[in-house]
Amino acid sequence: MKIAAVLVGAGLLSGCAMAPGMAMNESAAVQRGREHTKDKEFKVEPITADLLVRLAEQRAKEAALVPDPQGSTPPPPYTIAPYDVLQVTVWDHPELTAPTGGFRSPEENGNPVNADGTVYYPHVGVVRVAGKTVTEVRQLFTERLTRVIRSPQLDVRIAAFRGKRVQVTGEVAQPSTMPLTDLPLRVQDAIAFAKGFTPESSALGPTGADPANVTLTRDGKTYHLDLLALYERGDLSQNWLLKDGDVINVGDRNRNRVFVMGEVKLQQAKVMVKRRMTLAEAIGDSGGFDPIAANVGKIYVIRGDYDAPSIYRLDASSADALLLATQFPLQPKDVVYVSTYELTRWNRVIGQLVPTVQALYQAAITVDVAQRVR
Repeated sequence: MKIAAVLVGAGLLSGCAMAPGMAMNESAAVQRGREHTKDKEFKVEPITADLLVRLAEQRAKEAALVPDPQGSTPPPPYTIAPYDVLQVTVWDHPELTAPTGGFRSPEENGNPVNADGTVYYPHVGVVRVAGKTVTEVRQLFTERLTRVIRSPQLDVRIAAFRGKRVQVTGEVAQPSTMPLTDLPLRVQDAIAFAKGFTPESSALGPTGADPANVTLTRDGKTYHLDLLALYERGDLSQNWLLKDGDVINVGDRNRNRVFVMGEVKLQQAKVMVKRRMTLAEAIGDSGGFDPIAANVGKIYVIRGDYDAPSIYRLDASSADALLLATQFPLQPKDVVYVSTYELTRWNRVIGQLVPTVQALYQAAITVDVAQRVR
């Protein structure tokens, strides 16, 4: 009996420190943040109307996107590249023009550009054409053919564009290699060539492309493009003009998750739709608060790294405070934590102690009875 009483007393003294589950220690998080940032003003910020305005201004500054370096400048004319196929037609001289009947395509009858950028043509010889425009090649051929033909009339065309290419990878329906032609092509053209983005869901669960997370790798450098801004806000600066060797990769939306933990009916990792989700939506999609255990006065949004996270606290003791939650935008990898009511934590401590106390109590009674029998 004495042992049981001692254990009960120890449980009462330890209090909620023995409570199972998670708890938010504000003071420890603030102390860690101050030590890491050397900022004595580091603190947990309450979610207020003023905070929403400040965060909106901060997002506007951070959302500055890298514009197309080409801008609205007209693209230069196409220059011939190795492996392109030229089709040369000399009027009134069929012996110099390969027949392009119905049995052979212009590509088959054309003159392929060699890997070293040269091409062979009768009476012209081997000439370097890589890096030249069609107009410059026509002028070059005309000068050479003038030696055997007076005032030659010829036409030079590109029968097949095979020298310049763009790779389209990631979350597109058909990852492809797209040839660049004499028509200016942009990022959206490449996405359309690859049959568009993958859908947002499938039989395997939520998947799909994240239009706001498109990267373009060029000359060893990687640039982030936000095609969602192009589609929804008409930001043409994100529709970059493509160049030979560009690699476009469309990221997946599975990285855009928000983690809802604590005293909600359904703890989950929730995928954001088009990178948009508010605090109220995250809680609502998780079944709402646990009506018995949730301490709605302490709802936290934890953002950033462990050493110095940005921590925001919402006091939803009054239902109208949820209006602030409807306007608080979450970011990918945010953690939403709903605290536990103190009385609930205490009851959980008691729930852990009772089985042990009962077992010891029964053992003490058994010993006492045995001693009396003697």
